[in-house]
Amino acid sequence: MLAAVVPVKNEAPSVEKVLKSLLAVPVDLVIPVLNGCNDCSEQIIRHFPARLVKPLVFPEALGIDIPRAVGTIRARKLGAQAVLFVDGDMDGDILRVLRKLVMAVTGKGIDLALTDCYPADEPGRLSDLASYLLEIRLALNRELGLARFIGAASPSHGPHAVSHKFLTRVPPRELAIPPVALVLAARQGLKIGVEAAIAHRHLGSPFRSPVHARRIAETIIGDYLEALNLARGLPRERSLNGISYLGYHPERRFDLLDAFNLMEALN
Repeated sequence: MLAAVVPVKNEAPSVEKVLKSLLAVPVDLVIPVLNGCNDCSEQIIRHFPARLVKPLVFPEALGIDIPRAVGTIRARKLGAQAVLFVDGDMDGDILRVLRKLVMAVTGKGIDLALTDCYPADEPGRLSDLASYLLEIRLALNRELGLARFIGAASPSHGPHAVSHKFLTRVPPRELAIPPVALVLAARQGLKIGVEAAIAHRHLGSPFRSPVHARRIAETIIGDYLEALNLARGLPRERSLNGISYLGYHPERRFDLLDAFNLMEALN
C-alpha cells in the first residue's frame, strides 16, 4: 500500500487541489494531519471518500514537521509499504513530480527520493538567506558523502517519498527533524537520490511574511546543525559560534507526538 501524509494547518485555499493531485498519482490512502486548524480545512477534507482519505485531527498546532512524523506512525500501522510527503499548501502543478517520487521508491529501489527545488537551469538570483541555507544543506550532504549524488537537496524542502525499508529502519519520530532522518538513512546504507526537480516558486506555497521566512530559516539551520553534530558523533546541539538557531523549533510538540506514538502502539 502506498500512503501519502499531508500536514495541514489552515490550508482551506489549497488542500482540495493537493488531495486531488495525490489521488491522481494514484495513492491508496491519504492521511491529512490537521493541527491547530480554525478554518474550513476539515470540512473540505471530509468531502473526499473516507476509504481513501483518513484525516487525523489535533485541536492544537503540532509545530513544523511533527505532523509528518505523526502521519508516518499511522501509515505504518495501517500497513503502508511506502509513504509520499506533500505539504497541504503545495497546490502547484506537481503531479508529474509526485509520480516520479513514487516510482523511485516503489519501482527503482530508492529508499529516500528527494526533489531538487533549486534546479540549475532555473533563472533568477537567490536571496542571501536562501544561498546560506543551500550552503548548510550542502555541508551536511558532503559530510555524508552524498553531495555528488544529491547536491544540496533536502527532505526539509519539497515533496519526497520513502520506501518500506526506510520505514523499518528510521524511527518515525526522527522525521520531525528532516536532516536528522537523512543522517540516519545514510548511516543505514539506504539508497538516497534526487528523483524529481521543480523550482520552489512552482510548488504553489503561498508567500509568507519576512518574519516567517526568517524563523523558518532559523529552524532549518538549527535542524542542520543538529544533524551535522549527529553525523560527527557529537551531541545534537543547534548552536554555532555561540548563536542558537531555534526558529520554530520550541513550538514542536514532541510531547503530543510521543503520546500519539504510545497510543498507536497500545491500540
